[in-house]
Amino acid sequence: MEQTVAQYKEVVQTCRELLLAKHRDYGSSWRILRPSSLTDQLYIKAKRIRGIEESGTNLVGDSVEGEYQGLVNYSVMALIQLALPAGASLELTEAELTEYYDRELSQSLELMLKKNHDYGEVWREMRLSSITDLILAKLLRIKQIEDNAGNTEVSEGLEANYQDIINYAIFALIRINENKVSQ
Repeated sequence: MEQTVAQYKEVVQTCRELLLAKHRDYGSSWRILRPSSLTDQLYIKAKRIRGIEESGTNLVGDSVEGEYQGLVNYSVMALIQLALPAGASLELTEAELTEYYDRELSQSLELMLKKNHDYGEVWREMRLSSITDLILAKLLRIKQIEDNAGNTEVSEGLEANYQDIINYAIFALIRINENKVSQ
């Protein structure tokens, strides 16, 4: 489990650095997006990964690894949007963004540790394509919850589904990094 936590934190650091670099370029422009728009952005990224997996071709050139990083970061953005009160400033300082980011990833790591305890590290035996499919299923659930104005009868809410997407995307990135090392 120590190896998984170290790998998890390494991936998170890379994703955080990417988000902060984009923040320096674009500011907090993403804050104008409603959570449903962030969900649609996540859906586009996951569908692109699936399309590349199925066709074996990548005409745009952006890497699948970059798309999984985008899944982590857009999920964090969605969680931040859900946590901030209506009317909060659209602009975040880099320090504020880092604080929010670290809080959300800390909670996602905590969830991963609990689930890894119960399920073991079965994700290490899964195909990347199955991880992609699970992310897409989570996104369809989120879209349905959003369409139901956030109401659920017995299901997990939006936050838990975004956290699961973060964790699945991090698992995929760990697996991709391991494949790079073994080649």
